[in-house]
Amino acid sequence: MRIIRISAALIVRADGKILLVRKRGTTAFMQPGGKMEPDESPAAALVRELEEEIGLRASPEQFRSLGRFEATAANEPDHLVSADVFVFESGDRIVAPAAEIEEIRWISPIDPADVVLAELTEHHILPAWRQTLLGT
Repeated sequence: MRIIRISAALIVRADGKILLVRKRGTTAFMQPGGKMEPDESPAAALVRELEEEIGLRASPEQFRSLGRFEATAANEPDHLVSADVFVFESGDRIVAPAAEIEEIRWISPIDPADVVLAELTEHHILPAWRQTLLGT
C-alpha cells in the first residue's frame, strides 16, 4: 500500500461541536485538510488547505497537535493516510464549503449520530479527542 501524507484539522466550535467535511462524489465525512506539497510543513499545508476548502484563515500558531495517526484512505483505494492532526479552536467563525468540499456538518464529538465517518476520523481522531475531553 502507498502512504499519503496529509495534514488535518479538528476544528472545535465555541459550543464544543466539531467540523466534518464531505468531498464531492464521496459518502464519508472527515476532518478538513489535505496532502502536503513537497517541502511544506504539516502546519503550513493545513493553513493552505483550510482556506481552500472552507474559507477559514488560520496561522500555525493557532494550532495545537493532537497527534499523528494512520488509517486506510477513505477515497483512494490501496492507500493509507498518515495524518498530522491539529486542534483549532474556531470560536464562532463562519465556514462554508469550497473547492472539492460538497458538504460540511458540525457534530458532537461524543455522539456523531448517523454520519458516515472516514476510518481515520472514526477510529483514531475522535477517540483521541474524546480522551482529551475526558482528561484520561
